[in-house]
Amino acid sequence: MAVPRPTAEDIAAFAAREHYDLGPEEVTAFTAAVTGGLASYDAVDALYEEHVAALARMAASARESSAPGSNPYGAWHVKTRIEPTGSGALDGLRVAIKDNISVAGLPLMNGSRTLEGYTPPADATVVTRVLAAGGTIIGKTVCEDLCFSGSSFTSAPEPVRNPWDRGRSAGGSSSGNAVALAVGEADVAVGGDQGGSVRLPASYSGIVGHKPTYGLVPYTGAFPIERTVDHLGPMAADVAQTARLLSVLAGPDGLDPRQAGAAAALPPENLLEIVEAGAGGLTIGLLTEGFAGPGSSDPRVDALVRDAARGLAGAAVIDVSVPWHSRGLDIWNVITTDGGAYQMLAGNGYGMNVPGFYEPEIMSYFAEGKATRGADLAATVKLVGLAGSWGLEKLGGATYGKAHRLAPLLRNAYDAALERCDVLVMPTTPTTALELLHPGDDLPALLGKALGMVGNTAPFDVSGHPATSVPAGLVDGLPAGLMVVAPHGRDDLALRVARAVEQARGPLGPPRDRVGGGAWSLRLPLPARPP
Repeated sequence: MAVPRPTAEDIAAFAAREHYDLGPEEVTAFTAAVTGGLASYDAVDALYEEHVAALARMAASARESSAPGSNPYGAWHVKTRIEPTGSGALDGLRVAIKDNISVAGLPLMNGSRTLEGYTPPADATVVTRVLAAGGTIIGKTVCEDLCFSGSSFTSAPEPVRNPWDRGRSAGGSSSGNAVALAVGEADVAVGGDQGGSVRLPASYSGIVGHKPTYGLVPYTGAFPIERTVDHLGPMAADVAQTARLLSVLAGPDGLDPRQAGAAAALPPENLLEIVEAGAGGLTIGLLTEGFAGPGSSDPRVDALVRDAARGLAGAAVIDVSVPWHSRGLDIWNVITTDGGAYQMLAGNGYGMNVPGFYEPEIMSYFAEGKATRGADLAATVKLVGLAGSWGLEKLGGATYGKAHRLAPLLRNAYDAALERCDVLVMPTTPTTALELLHPGDDLPALLGKALGMVGNTAPFDVSGHPATSVPAGLVDGLPAGLMVVAPHGRDDLALRVARAVEQARGPLGPPRDRVGGGAWSLRLPLPARPP
């Protein structure tokens, strides 16, 4: 089918919007020129259909999926059983895939009504690697609306509930993964992290989540937010299985531009042995600015994390200050707001201007979904669209540029601290799981519950350091996460210390599955006036 051609009125409207000041004769001439140039678009469409799309559809046609059936926590999007294509480190393991990651032939909703009904034609690189290593994919798990929330109530069609207390958030945006692992319905899971979305649900739900060094795991075939902070990473009920999955996922694929020139080094072949080496001889740096956040931290969580670090046999524990850590959230805010508005929203996920993998089918589908179902987007996504549009149109994107000029200073500050200690430790989240949304919650309350817990996690998506969240214990019967941050390329060290914490702590135990109070409202009435 030929691509639509513009009328003279269309060209005049575009020209006026861009301040080109074209006269009538120029409009006529440009209309003819644009129409002629679109013949190449027709040619590319035909070539793509013949050499890429048709082959991908044929490969995906054998895949089947079904509604999840029993789904008491809202964790599963679809269930399936995709048998391994090979054998290896994941033999016999049940693998869950976050629903922003393409599995050919299975629906991908990315937690959003704007992508409802979409089915990707090809597997993401991480999916191919999981199957080749012996893993059996058993389903796609629910995530937050376009993955832009640290809680678990913006996902369509319903929230994901915490198995420790169903009235509370499971954390986001890899919420379904965390719940499936916590209740034993999956052995390992592949999640995504742009501001903490692997580590936050790990903290709230009592499992382990690892954000790898930037560029270590290819993002190819996952729906992006912002190319410079996009990460995929492993999640599991314990550190050993998390490390096992990382060993399968890691390494360049030749398609992901995030891996071009990245400092990420492959984990050592004896990763699982290193993870079991204990913390003896290491120096643990308690990051001063990661504790006692003003007005937000639970002192019991802070104390639990400090005690867990100080209980590591054979390790020295010191206090380390990184003042830039407190500024990292502002840098992350600008990058993900302007960058998310430019790439994820205006650029339909993939944006432009870099070589590598694109999924044009989802770009087209999402563009139409925004036009027809934009009103259904979560308030968190609308905030990115509105604030980012202002930053791009009124400020020319200059603040985004400034944030990226500051990002190396943030990274260097962490690197300097890591010269005085082997790893940095702090709470993953400042509190245990927050309550889900209540019908009376206004927009400020929604945004606070959705984004107010990322102060410790988000800066490391900018700096690219590997970071692991591991349960430190329980506070009032709810899990609290401890986060270990290691130097670039030392994912093994972060996992090693996390494993030592896990061994010292002992079993966390199964979720108690209490039914907490608090109704949840799908439609939040926004305030009549700006807050």
